[in-house]
Amino acid sequence: MSKFRGFVRSHAIATSLLSVGLLCLTLGVARFLRAQSISSAAAVPDAVLIAEFRRVEVASLSDALEQLTSKRMYLSHRMHPIFTTKFAGFARTVLLKKDEGNSDPAALNGMLEAIDQGTTDSVYVMAVEDGEDIAGMGGLMGTAMAARGYAGAVIDGGVRDVAYLRKIGFPVYATSIVPSTSVHHYRFGGSEIPVTCDGVPVNAGDIVAADSDGVVIVPKARAPEVLKLAQQMDFKEHSMYAVIEQMKSIVEAVKKFGRL
Repeated sequence: MSKFRGFVRSHAIATSLLSVGLLCLTLGVARFLRAQSISSAAAVPDAVLIAEFRRVEVASLSDALEQLTSKRMYLSHRMHPIFTTKFAGFARTVLLKKDEGNSDPAALNGMLEAIDQGTTDSVYVMAVEDGEDIAGMGGLMGTAMAARGYAGAVIDGGVRDVAYLRKIGFPVYATSIVPSTSVHHYRFGGSEIPVTCDGVPVNAGDIVAADSDGVVIVPKARAPEVLKLAQQMDFKEHSMYAVIEQMKSIVEAVKKFGRL
């Protein structure tokens, strides 16, 4: 009997030690995975990253960018959507340079080829040199972008064929709506190069996010930290609405959440 009790006692101790060991192992693995997740934030798959950016308000992204970079990364009041929209994607940059009166039939070929090289989640970002009254794109280009899965287009210049673009539901932000053409007035200046769009620097692959408040450019290298801070800001702001209604005081809500 004493041997049996000793066996039971030993077995119980061994089981307890095994349980403790398994618990420690589980906690260790959890810590490791958490650390790996944090350290590899920049390696989040592009599709997942863009999906998260589409859920965040542009105003929060703008605030987060200002806090983290101390720079203005939003496009100005000059940039307007042709219809209310919300999108996010990776910048595919294009530059058009003024070349008044040119008769080169291939002057704009590179602009078209750049469109055909885009993929799902691309955002066509075009800088049209002195292009307020020149349509940088229209219905044909918009149709090609839509067919290739582009998220939208942002044109520092004009856009035309707006009725058709609205009909097919392709979102475009531009500084003007004009009926003019770039043919014989402009020449392709390059694609996937750094451009300045409405005063904001844009590099190929940067994240472009747009909604009813406007457009922001998020440098790709800073995307994970900008997204995290913007998500926190969104959560606070959305939580504040009910608190303001309940307390009937925005002052107290701001004190509580530290967000304005």
